[in-house]
Amino acid sequence: MFNKVLIANRGEIAVRIASTLQQMGVTSVAVYSDADRSAPHVLSADEAYPLEGNSAAESYLRGEKIIEIARRYGVDAIHPGYGFLSENASFAQACRDAGIIFIGPSPEGIRALGDKVQAKKAMADAGVPVVPGWSGGDSDGPDRLAKEAKKIGYPVLLKAAAGGGGKGMRVVAAEKELPAALETCRREAAAAFGNSRVFVEKYIAHPRHVEFQIFGDSQGNVVHLFERECSIQRRHQKIVEETPSPALTPQLRGRMGDAAVKAAKAIGYANAGTVEFLVDEAGQFYFLEVNTRLQVEHPVTEMTLGLDLVALQLRIAAGEPLPFSQEALRPQGHAIECRIYAEDSARGFLPSTGVIRAYHPPCGPFIRVDSGVAESTEVSVYYDAMLAKLIVWGRTRDEALRRMSWALRRFVVLGVTTNIEFLQKIITHQEFAAGRTQTDFLVVHDIKAASDGPIPNEVYMAAAAASECQNGRKQKGTGDGRANSVYDDPWQRASAWRGV
Repeated sequence: MFNKVLIANRGEIAVRIASTLQQMGVTSVAVYSDADRSAPHVLSADEAYPLEGNSAAESYLRGEKIIEIARRYGVDAIHPGYGFLSENASFAQACRDAGIIFIGPSPEGIRALGDKVQAKKAMADAGVPVVPGWSGGDSDGPDRLAKEAKKIGYPVLLKAAAGGGGKGMRVVAAEKELPAALETCRREAAAAFGNSRVFVEKYIAHPRHVEFQIFGDSQGNVVHLFERECSIQRRHQKIVEETPSPALTPQLRGRMGDAAVKAAKAIGYANAGTVEFLVDEAGQFYFLEVNTRLQVEHPVTEMTLGLDLVALQLRIAAGEPLPFSQEALRPQGHAIECRIYAEDSARGFLPSTGVIRAYHPPCGPFIRVDSGVAESTEVSVYYDAMLAKLIVWGRTRDEALRRMSWALRRFVVLGVTTNIEFLQKIITHQEFAAGRTQTDFLVVHDIKAASDGPIPNEVYMAAAAASECQNGRKQKGTGDGRANSVYDDPWQRASAWRGV
């Protein structure tokens, strides 16, 4: 096992990775921007070193600076978390060239799946169902794309070949809309991924988004860790995830799991990844993409299988084989995750910035909170607006839903506006409770949260009364941003969810 691992990330995922490293007896190393000098992920690590600058481009995306720090301070491996450099094949290659283990798939694996067109072709060749479409070539112009779109049949979906996350993506309902949509997609794709290439595929109306967690080792073994339903999305960004999916029969689950493993084996995939599918109203599933990293929503899988996926990533990166077979995996109960964002859902989901004056996440049996903030944390304009993830487990889906609703009502954040009320409306919606979800759920049901008014005195009183249940405590740090003690996060506490 490694002696020292650098976490090339920030926020809740950096805190969460540091906790697993420390529990495994591995020294955790944080890096931080100027804006994050006193952030919880810095306080939670054993060592911390500055990247300088504030924006992601000035700090967490500076692969050469991160590798320089790793080499200077004797780091064995780098864990990229998710986002930033996690799916950057050039960074993974630079780690290899520097003699540092990249905790993730190989550069070759990232490249093979990073281009959505190439990935789709590889899956089709491997016998995995794919959405009908046309990828064309770099020299094909708008007229050829329009011709192919007409053959496929409207509505169609334009997608950036080099990326995801909703950027460079547009639904086109009719031929007359195609030129403007194509220009917009290419402009967004070039700005986000440095590649303006766009492809077209059939738009599947009202699908579910269901993904399968996969793990492969260097010995060629691959398993899936079952599915996650991720259909509740806003602008192609997931906000609520759960497992198991309320839509899958055992037979469909088996076919999709087999397809996910087949997809991974087709390219010799190793470490953690996620095979994403769309499931139409008739129950037919189609390959969407592979995310070559740990996912934001991985805790729901951990809650139902009793596994630490970060620890598993480390062991595989160190050359160990998978410690279990497919047949040995037996998920138990139901888990749901809600992403807590600093945004105003009543005002078009505008990001909310400021200093967090009170932060008291809920606590109780089978409740987990992965936090990237604490009281006095400044929420800046430089990074993603996610503050934390609230995860609950129940013996049944109904029990998990009740527990999530209870926990959301007791999640206190003062100083910035959050989406907690919005999430509560989703969780308690009768169609969500019935399991009838699809990727356009929020549009179809027009769910809105009320605009915040003056904060009642009762809220401040509740925040003060909840102080003993907070997941983090304020600490003093040294001048270089290092922590004097370990940050008290959910992975450090002997909470009930740890044994699930």
